[in-house]
Amino acid sequence: MAALSLSCNRPDMTPLQADTYRQFGRHGTGLTLKGALTSRTFRPVVTMRLCQAVHHRGGAARVLLPACKLLHKFATHLAGMDFPWSTRIGPGLALTHGWSLVVNGGADIGANVTLFHGVTLGRRDRIGADGARHTSYPVIEDEVWIGPHATIVGGVRIGRGSRIGAGALVTEDVPPHSVVTGNPAQVVKSGCTPDVFNRVPLGANEE
Repeated sequence: MAALSLSCNRPDMTPLQADTYRQFGRHGTGLTLKGALTSRTFRPVVTMRLCQAVHHRGGAARVLLPACKLLHKFATHLAGMDFPWSTRIGPGLALTHGWSLVVNGGADIGANVTLFHGVTLGRRDRIGADGARHTSYPVIEDEVWIGPHATIVGGVRIGRGSRIGAGALVTEDVPPHSVVTGNPAQVVKSGCTPDVFNRVPLGANEE
């Protein structure tokens, strides 16, 4: 399985710049500010990256984290989504429409991923014979497209370049470059071409 690209491999593009590129087809500080001010779905991406940057910087910068978290909470509220700032997300995230999006903070999301409205990336709890609780979260590899109201729960891995159809319920691993639809989801096509608008090049180590 391909590893997740959780940092941008291009030396000239940060994760937020990559997100901006997905939004506008180019990147720049002015475009990022424009998106943060005018786009209901792009604003939570910006505040997420801001929270993560402050958190990772540490030191005196940490005093700004509560304010950044509050800003992110406000942005997600306006967008009508549950989108934790601490979620591991690679560069080049695109949120389309956004309403009712639910992402569990334990999910891992790769680069150049597209999430439509109503998507749920949720945890799954299993109670073992000994009564112990076992919790797992989805892993979404690079260049995955997840359609409206699709639900992916538990410790499943969605392979690189796959497309998850609208309304699909995914509880099993999906091979790379597959199209899946239905409830329960089934692979209906293999060897598909990834659906990534404004794709961000991730460097020489791309597969």
